[in-house]
Amino acid sequence: MLQLSFIRENKDRVLKGLKVRNYADKDLGIIEEVIALDDKRKSTQKSLDDQLAQAKVLSKQIGGLYKEGKRSEGDALKEQVASLKEQTSQLQEELKAAESQLTEQLLSLPNIPHESVPAGNTDEDNEVFKDWTEELPVLTGDALPHWELSKKYTIFDLELGTKLTGAGFPLYRGKGAKLQRGLINFFLDEGHEAGYEEIIPPLLVNEDSARGTGQLPDKEGQMYHCTGDNLYLIPTAEVPITNIYRNVIMDEKDFPVKLCGHTPCFRREAGSYGAHVRGLNRVHQFDKVEIVRIEHPDKSYEVLMEMLAHVEKLLQKLELPYRILRLCGGDLGHAAALTYDFEVYSAAQKRWLEVSSVSNFETYQSNRMKLRFRNEDKKMQLAHTLNGSALALARIVAALLENNQTPEGIRIPKALQPYTRFDILN
Repeated sequence: MLQLSFIRENKDRVLKGLKVRNYADKDLGIIEEVIALDDKRKSTQKSLDDQLAQAKVLSKQIGGLYKEGKRSEGDALKEQVASLKEQTSQLQEELKAAESQLTEQLLSLPNIPHESVPAGNTDEDNEVFKDWTEELPVLTGDALPHWELSKKYTIFDLELGTKLTGAGFPLYRGKGAKLQRGLINFFLDEGHEAGYEEIIPPLLVNEDSARGTGQLPDKEGQMYHCTGDNLYLIPTAEVPITNIYRNVIMDEKDFPVKLCGHTPCFRREAGSYGAHVRGLNRVHQFDKVEIVRIEHPDKSYEVLMEMLAHVEKLLQKLELPYRILRLCGGDLGHAAALTYDFEVYSAAQKRWLEVSSVSNFETYQSNRMKLRFRNEDKKMQLAHTLNGSALALARIVAALLENNQTPEGIRIPKALQPYTRFDILN
């Protein structure tokens, strides 16, 4: 959530940022509405404070007048205090309404993009930050996409998943299950080597947690909602892990905070029909290892590059062709100031598959969560939050299966073999 002080002091920058996010001119008036609501809130609060102070002074005078036998004067002041109480009650209602409207407007505003975010409307306008310079793998004419390979080698079963739950919930079995578990352990071990503390968080979160990281109200329709307990199945481990620091005041010496965790992730997003969403390309449940950073604002963009290097290293060890995209304003997530997407090349599908997003949210999440730290001057300051997929498994599995298929079976990358305990899947 944007800070009101930031909006007031950087109005031109905020308007420019919203335009990069493709806000129409007619919708930019929301900034003036926010400022007007804040002005109303402030004036109402001042009137309320003045009324309460006046009522307090008069109340003290009433007792003195009664003691002095000036009952008529005391009764007059008593009526005046009663009238003030009615006015303060009305002002309290007006203040509550103004605060509610202001909060609603602020929650609806996205983060302001970093200056390096390119303009654009869709993912086609994303900028290639780092391209694959080597030759892309080319398979023989009889090469199969991963959903066909799965049937041949019994890796995962989408039909059984549909029987047990519904479409988009794959069931892994045999060596496919071992491959899945091996990838998870590989990613977690790499995170440990990079200094990340491992977390096993709850898989359901409350409204405050979902709101804290920006899933509510922006992505409410994409989450599975357990209405009986008003809890949400997590769309990513980012939500519970980042919220560990909700309503926390840190000291500057506590930085950096480096956390990682594996969880299943649940997303209701509906997919269109076609090869681009077949098999594991788009599912409602998938496993992911997430890395989360809580950082000093002066270092967050340096840390963002460090996180990119971490994800790159994983893909290099998995021997997968990859490229990095810088997302344009139209494709940027609601809470992010800057996001880089990693894509791996699927040789059988002859297309790039997104497998990771690494983002800097600056103070957007920390302002919602009231995540602050005391700086050198002992003044309170909002921390910066960052997170990244390291990595999301479904499409990684798809690319590994397709790119490494041989007549004997599917070759397992050397770095993964200690985790799978087999070098070929057949």
